[in-house]
Amino acid sequence: MKKDNKITGDLGEDMAKEYLLENNYVILEKNFRTRIGEIDLIARDKDIIVFVEVKTRKSLHFGYPHEAVNNKKMQKIIRVSEQYIAYKAIDNTQYRFDIIEVFLNQRDKINHIKDAFWL
Repeated sequence: MKKDNKITGDLGEDMAKEYLLENNYVILEKNFRTRIGEIDLIARDKDIIVFVEVKTRKSLHFGYPHEAVNNKKMQKIIRVSEQYIAYKAIDNTQYRFDIIEVFLNQRDKINHIKDAFWL
């Protein structure tokens, strides 16, 4: 089961990456990891750095994908993003947190939720 979830997640991340590229985003990182956790995609949308959490589902049996990004997960993403900003010595740049929902078996639909959460 865990292997199937990994395959599904990887497929969703690849689809989200392609979606972002098609919409003129520049991909800066994929699967940026620290001791705290991981950010699926980090991209640039014009002058804004975008930290993207990708959630992929084959069905809605367990709810909408974005519902899996709870407060604990948000806080982890924020802490990892702060490490990325410090590591890359980024300043005077806007950033935001997006969620991309990938719905497999529904014509591989993608729903991009911009500014899904804030600091």
